[in-house]
Amino acid sequence: MKLLLCGGGAGEQNKLANKKLDEIIDHSKPLLYIPLAMDENYQSYDSCFEWIRSELVNVSIPRIEMTRTFEELASKDLKKYSALYIGGGNTYKLLAGLKQSGAFNNIKNYIDNNGIVIGGSAGAVIFGYDINIISSMDLNDVNLTDTKGFNSVLDFSIFPHYTNKKSKLTDKENAKLLNNFTNSIIKFSNTIGKVIAIPEEDAIYVNGNNIEVIGTRSYYIFKNGKVEKFEIETKEIN
Repeated sequence: MKLLLCGGGAGEQNKLANKKLDEIIDHSKPLLYIPLAMDENYQSYDSCFEWIRSELVNVSIPRIEMTRTFEELASKDLKKYSALYIGGGNTYKLLAGLKQSGAFNNIKNYIDNNGIVIGGSAGAVIFGYDINIISSMDLNDVNLTDTKGFNSVLDFSIFPHYTNKKSKLTDKENAKLLNNFTNSIIKFSNTIGKVIAIPEEDAIYVNGNNIEVIGTRSYYIFKNGKVEKFEIETKEIN
């Protein structure tokens, strides 16, 4: 199992994660892109496909394929692919679709047999312990009750976009948003478990039993209602 779980950035923000992806994949196989967290009424999968082609322009792969439904994903032979790329959107929509269709088990079998996944934002959160960590950011409008993820990061839940500013907000509004996120994570860590919060420029790299953070900015670990800041050189997570 090799997972690259990105904080939700794009372009230059994902440069190091995409470089790592290029280092670890089989360059003779295509990559499978999974945009299913996205609401197609908000952004078409065709436009998502154009984005991923641009995003992975420096990754050496023969082609990118895209799945458009959870049912299609559930029936695919994932061994044919060098990696899966699971994009962002609504985390609850994504996990609900994966579990209801059987695609969750298909992906679980894939990663348990040396599969490679790169996920951004929602596509990263689902590999943590519990996706309810994202309730301050995403709406659970699909009424998902089983919110347990793949739990591939030492029982950590994953919070993306942490400390990144929103361009449409003022400094005061951004500070308030960050404070809301922090309070929500603290509450979560007091009741459900530990959390790693990463900015858009960072990614969690899981290689078997080894887990580290790669990127350019500090990350934060929440345990028992307390938070600790780590510089990127720290890398090891425990």
